Amino acid sequence: MQRDVRAEPKEEKGREAYEWVQALVCSVLAVVVLFTFGVRLIGVDGHSMVPTLQHGDRLLVLNSKLCGGYEPGDIVVLRKESFLPTPIVKRVVAVEGQVVDIDFSSGTVFVDGQRLHEDYINEQTFKNDGTAFPLTVPEGSVFVMGDNRNHSNDSRDVRLGTVDTRYIIGRAVFLAFPGPDAGTGERDYGRIGGIG
Repeated sequence: MQRDVRAEPKEEKGREAYEWVQALVCSVLAVVVLFTFGVRLIGVDGHSMVPTLQHGDRLLVLNSKLCGGYEPGDIVVLRKESFLPTPIVKRVVAVEGQVVDIDFSSGTVFVDGQRLHEDYINEQTFKNDGTAFPLTVPEGSVFVMGDNRNHSNDSRDVRLGTVDTRYIIGRAVFLAFPGPDAGTGERDYGRIGGIG
């Protein structure tokens, strides 16, 4: 029996096309699964995290189920409908069991009696929104504040207070796309990368 050599290139091209389609479908499914269960892309709305984050920044946020707990310094995205209907971005200042105290006359924040050295904040902390200090962070909760301390609604506001970790969507791990600078309107693409 004699084989038709003219049919082999056609079969080979069909197999290659099938493999390309299969690889494309698998890649798309992997991205969908990753963004559904692993990470989310969330925008920063407002100026409460200036200078670390700008209004309009787009962040990659690691799902809370994959974070494995939170530590002081983590930037988290949370949603508490009774406080604000949209997600907010804040920095974890203290975790469960830690004692937070703020000297509003000097603008100094203390955790467990130690003054925080916060080179990431825009200005000292002079704004008090009704939370009584010193405050011990309850079990399963965190105390959060914005880096733009006097222009941030955060755990100092009695309506938010300490945040139950079940309200946390996840930890921001990467600045994917910068928002426009408030002063110039220009986007600084050099800011793309890890945050913290």
